[in-house]
Amino acid sequence: MKHEITAAACTHTGRIRGHNEDTIGEESSIGLYVLADGMGGYNAGEVASDLAVKTTLSIVREAFSRQLLTTTDRLSGLMRPSIILRDAILRANKIVHLSSKSQSNCAGMGTTIVAMMFYTDKVIVAHVGDSRLYRLRHGHLQQLTIDHSLLQELVDRGFYSEEEALQSTNKNFVTRALGVENTVEVDVREHQMESGDLYMLCSDGLTDMLDDAQIESILKTPGQSLKDIVQSLIDSANTAGGRDNISAVLAHVDQLYMPVISLLDRIRGWFS
Repeated sequence: MKHEITAAACTHTGRIRGHNEDTIGEESSIGLYVLADGMGGYNAGEVASDLAVKTTLSIVREAFSRQLLTTTDRLSGLMRPSIILRDAILRANKIVHLSSKSQSNCAGMGTTIVAMMFYTDKVIVAHVGDSRLYRLRHGHLQQLTIDHSLLQELVDRGFYSEEEALQSTNKNFVTRALGVENTVEVDVREHQMESGDLYMLCSDGLTDMLDDAQIESILKTPGQSLKDIVQSLIDSANTAGGRDNISAVLAHVDQLYMPVISLLDRIRGWFS
């Protein structure tokens, strides 16, 4: 299967913070988009998120250029590209952790990370922390990641309802982040794509300001380009208070189709 993707992204400091510790990056040639939300002392969060995004992009790009991608991992059942993305994030964790240990001005830094990669008819998502991936399909918005946060654990254990969690002031205590420890667990999932799907990566600076219904309404705005929609998300979060850095990446599946394979290509395939 082949796909055509249109994407747009925006990041903003917000109305309260002095600098932006969010980082977004992409490698559109392999359908990879990454967002990280850093944390730490002065400028350290910015260093952590930048390291995480650049490392992930670099490792996946290199692996795609030299590895066989059609195999499936027997233990996890994941496609080879999913394993590559997971391992890239694990490597990014080690680099951020070593940097925090070796540079005094970066001590204690860390970052969330969420990545989506479009491969054949699947979207691969990998994440650590509370930055999120959403999908808008047939007019319905669904969160595809589960936050690695104290609040989410309390919801899972029944201490909070989903409605009570929305009103909680303890939204930003993450239970997993890159760089905090030498190792970290990365959640990886593969989702089936459909033509017309709209995917959104975002930092908690967006979701703390706007609830899912508000986000869905903005994403469904008729007659707007992706660039206009992502800017509207940022503007709306700032209007609602802009208490944190705000970042979002949108990717629309314009077309999903089976490529036409010529008879000559088929014959070549028999002998490859």
